[in-house]
Amino acid sequence: MSFYTSLSGLKGAQTDLSVISNNLANVGSTGFKKSRAQFSDLFARSPTQSTKMHAGQGTRLNAVVQQFTQGTLEATDKTLDLAIAGEGFFVTRGDPPREAITYTRNGAFQVNANRQVVDTIGSTLQLLPVDASGNVTSATLASATDFVLPSVSTTDASVSLVNVSIGIDGLVTATYSDGSDEMLGKIAMASFTAQEALRPIGDAHWQSTGESGQPAIESATNGTLGSVRSGALERANVDVTEELVALISAQRNFQANAKAIETASNMTQAIVSIR
Repeated sequence: MSFYTSLSGLKGAQTDLSVISNNLANVGSTGFKKSRAQFSDLFARSPTQSTKMHAGQGTRLNAVVQQFTQGTLEATDKTLDLAIAGEGFFVTRGDPPREAITYTRNGAFQVNANRQVVDTIGSTLQLLPVDASGNVTSATLASATDFVLPSVSTTDASVSLVNVSIGIDGLVTATYSDGSDEMLGKIAMASFTAQEALRPIGDAHWQSTGESGQPAIESATNGTLGSVRSGALERANVDVTEELVALISAQRNFQANAKAIETASNMTQAIVSIR
């Protein structure tokens, strides 16, 4: 029995090492959120047995939980490099026919051939409609539209785009060569009651699940969503020193369980060799 108990500890330590290694490997990944392996003990006895007379049966992996703490913001030279100072997520929509909705903290956006503002997986950043005063008129996924940079003014095709700016509230304003401005919309932001239950799909992107609940859609600077910082990117929230200490601890746990297995094997071999 001690062999299998130590084996469960060995597997647990190996999983812990894998999670920590993944954190360290993504120190340079934009918008990455570190994870922690959570374990629980195993104990099983029949109702007629006294629990005071028996030890546990090892450990099992309970969950690998992501930690959605704020990462450090790093300044860049691009207007379309966006970072969130808060708990919100950018809302992006994939290509037809699926048009999958994903949520990301990776604000490294760029313009594609169709002048759509897309993220690292090719999904288009979503904007909420605004009125003439810049106030959001409808905050739902259904009302959100693709962020498309105009090349010319919508009122005069001879007037070309010269600049685009994004405020801390996510308001996108286009400036044209004649000095006129046009508000294109506000960047759609999402928040979740249970962030840890989001399903990661890579590239600092997540999808909602039944456990995470449906997203609350709003613009930046509302509630805990936080503000949008144009010309900045969020670094991974991985503390290298902390991870290295955890790595040493996981390594020692692995070695201790391996030693326990070796000891159990030696004891079994000694019993078998008795004549």
